[in-house]
Amino acid sequence: MHSDRPAVTVLGAGSMGSALAAALLERGHPTTVWNRSAHRVRPLVDRGARAAATPEEAVAAGSLVIACVLDHEVLHTVLDPVAGSLTGKVLVNLTSGSPEQAREVDAWARSHAAEHLDGAIMTTPPGVGNPEVMFLYSGSRAAFEAHRPTLASLGDPVHLGADPGLASLYDTALLGLMWSTMTGWLHGTALVGAEKTPATDFTPVAIRWLSTVAGFLTTYAPQVDAGRYPGDDATVDVQIAAVDHLVHAAAARGIDNALPELLKSVMERARDAGHGSDSYASVIEVLKNPAGEERP
Repeated sequence: MHSDRPAVTVLGAGSMGSALAAALLERGHPTTVWNRSAHRVRPLVDRGARAAATPEEAVAAGSLVIACVLDHEVLHTVLDPVAGSLTGKVLVNLTSGSPEQAREVDAWARSHAAEHLDGAIMTTPPGVGNPEVMFLYSGSRAAFEAHRPTLASLGDPVHLGADPGLASLYDTALLGLMWSTMTGWLHGTALVGAEKTPATDFTPVAIRWLSTVAGFLTTYAPQVDAGRYPGDDATVDVQIAAVDHLVHAAAARGIDNALPELLKSVMERARDAGHGSDSYASVIEVLKNPAGEERP
């Protein structure tokens, strides 16, 4: 341990909570851990952590309290009885939840004279401690800056804004992007695999393609913000023709077509709404307004 490193408390020693505590220990932070099932903290104690017998004892041990428990119901079960002990401390809530729950916890913490940051961990437990991995935070900027060096022990800390719900909102949006991307990759892998191409051969090409797709996102983002979609690269009509090739190729090889059919359906709705000659970014208009209602 380094005596100059701030002491940190971690509430919750599941897979993710244990990874958080381990990363703090590796970087020399005196780390106190608490978990409802006490045996879960033993590996951390073996690495130098201090086990707290109660949440109150754990909260008292450090000025920075990181909570990573099952859900917000458990969070309140743990913290409500010891709310008075949080006065003057910073609560970093890394428990998964909704933007509304994050805002509720923020108001709750402030009512007990504690500062609060809501956070989202953009990795699985093995990625904790990697400086390339993002940890998203929202809420008190002052608390974030004061504890940035400690938070950097977990990953690259990114502050999104003062609204405590932003980290959770970004988290859910980015998970949607992840699932869509991974499912698209799996569909493509199944498609080329039908002709005996190994996933390990297809994947490097797919990753290189994703770097080009990232350029499309950069091009389309200002269009989305402006609400104008010049079709000077590839129009929705062109994309509909292209997705038909995917549907045909998958059907001919016995590959499930639910995903490409869904994508085609969304494109056709955009076309029917008058965006056939616009860029693909115009699809956002039917995503924002699925009922097709007139808006001012």
